Amino acid sequence: MACLDRRDLGLLVLRVGTGAVLAAHGTQKLAGWFGGGGIQGTTAAMEAMGFHPPKHSAVAAGLGEAGGGALLALGLATPAAGAAAAGAMAGAVAVHAPAGFFAQGGGYEYPAFLGFTAAAIGLTGPGRYSVDHATRHVFNQPWMVALAFAGSAVAAAAVVGRRARGQVAVDPDAT
Repeated sequence: MACLDRRDLGLLVLRVGTGAVLAAHGTQKLAGWFGGGGIQGTTAAMEAMGFHPPKHSAVAAGLGEAGGGALLALGLATPAAGAAAAGAMAGAVAVHAPAGFFAQGGGYEYPAFLGFTAAAIGLTGPGRYSVDHATRHVFNQPWMVALAFAGSAVAAAAVVGRRARGQVAVDPDAT
């Protein structure tokens, strides 16, 4: 009997834990599960937070979290899953940034942690105990890492930048 590899076991625990948290958070947005607002409530929240178009933003955030989280938990398409979840968390960080770092004051500590963790898993890979490993890494190729993270970074920058420009336009106290 082969000995369990501690690194692969650690990646499994990290992937499943992080993925489950992200998936639960995303299903609040998409389906209203776990006390969430569903797509209608999330759309209203996105509009109030300055994301436009709000419904597209709600769907993208929900899919990035729920889809990225589920794929991370499975260890399937790990680079794309990590990049999608990290990109969704970049939007959340932008919303919470004015409140500072610490979560107890409404800051960005929690979404930043989830985003960095998802990104680290996407970059590191899923480990041996994963669907990617079982499928001989068909969806976990080195070029996919670069493509997924570049695409996610461009999309997150565009969405966060558009929100920031919209807030400056409506804030009469802005410089």
